[in-house]
Amino acid sequence: MGEQSQVDEKAIEFFLCSFVELSGAPKAKVVPATHAEEMKREGAAFAGFAAGDLNQGPQDPDVVSIPDFSSLTILPWRKNVAWVTGNLHVNGQPWPYCPRTILARQLERVRQKGYVFHVGVEAEFMLLKKKEEGQYIPWDPLDTAGKPCYDLRALYRNLDMMTTLIRYMQELGWSPYANDHEDANCQFEINWLYSDAMTTADRHTFFKWMVRAVAEQQGLWATFMPKPFSHLTGNGAHYHLSLADADGGRNLFLDESAEYGLSQFGRWFMGGVLRHARGLSAITAPLVNSYKRLVRGAPRSGATWAPVYVTYGPANRTQMIRIPAPGRIENRVVDGAANPYLASAAILGAGLDGIENKMDPGVANTDNLYEAPEDELARRGINVLPTTLREALDCLEKDTVVREALGSEFASYYIAVKAEEWRQFHQSVGEWERDKYLTTF
Repeated sequence: MGEQSQVDEKAIEFFLCSFVELSGAPKAKVVPATHAEEMKREGAAFAGFAAGDLNQGPQDPDVVSIPDFSSLTILPWRKNVAWVTGNLHVNGQPWPYCPRTILARQLERVRQKGYVFHVGVEAEFMLLKKKEEGQYIPWDPLDTAGKPCYDLRALYRNLDMMTTLIRYMQELGWSPYANDHEDANCQFEINWLYSDAMTTADRHTFFKWMVRAVAEQQGLWATFMPKPFSHLTGNGAHYHLSLADADGGRNLFLDESAEYGLSQFGRWFMGGVLRHARGLSAITAPLVNSYKRLVRGAPRSGATWAPVYVTYGPANRTQMIRIPAPGRIENRVVDGAANPYLASAAILGAGLDGIENKMDPGVANTDNLYEAPEDELARRGINVLPTTLREALDCLEKDTVVREALGSEFASYYIAVKAEEWRQFHQSVGEWERDKYLTTF
């Protein structure tokens, strides 16, 4: 179906011509359908310096988002409006600082090898309200259980919002299959069917915006921030990964006769992700705040449910990679702030390196790593994920494979942007410091 016939058949009156910048935040212009053909040919122009981190200054020419109509998504709550995202160009050339372009380049690389990269995501979020004093707190005053995960009462109090989101996702054809109250108070998760990596990244981007839009309609704020509250479990976005044969669609990670149902091919891919775990973390856990989620210390529920160590194993949620079922692996480092396009591109680059160099992931772990003594873990040679964004950036700087997956120009820019974020954080003075030191020294 051509773009104009989609406009005619679906009665679209307006397009949100969109793109994402480094952080993954969606940007857009409203384009009336009367100018759809012009948008298709010429895209929508933006002042890049005003739009976020795109390595542009106010003196630079516009970035232009050329829409990819395969991403076209009718707003279920406003059916005369469609969101369509695209890839950025400057002076007619692909812009190397466009996250979606970076993923497209990696997917073309993997397609030439005869593979399709499949990704599924578990997107956790919290529903908050703003107090008169300005602080955000979990919105539901009755949601106070110490172990609130799967709590039916709290889920029921949010049933209208959750079923609204599920209906929207069903209407969009995403096949949502599960929704639950997660491990923090007022924290939820909706799972939908996996797809090729680009489709999942587009849907994940739209999902985060849709959740916030629906929450705002109810006077709430939905946050995907990795660790909004020190005493509550953080927001992950676990990525479920596999490669399929591009011709027949066969899952190349599946081997029912192998340990955990994971083929040798899948083990090599996993070996690459583990080998590059420390550099990858700068992309999959991209904020100062991310590293307050990746800790052993338990919040109120009793476990962070976040990885600290570079290990893999079966149904064990205390490690970086879990094998939840035959034929796929789950990367548990990815959090709610990760840019879906960059995360998929970086992980794929690491996994392909594992395949090309036949990287052995080593022995599986079945222990509770939150309770294992540190000296025992060191004796076993178990590596540790970075503990700060600064450490993660240092690891990324040294990881040529992940840097090349992102593009060397973009990788250097990304490190510079995030180093400045770290500098601002490190030089700020917060309440904890004043409470700790003001009257002591």
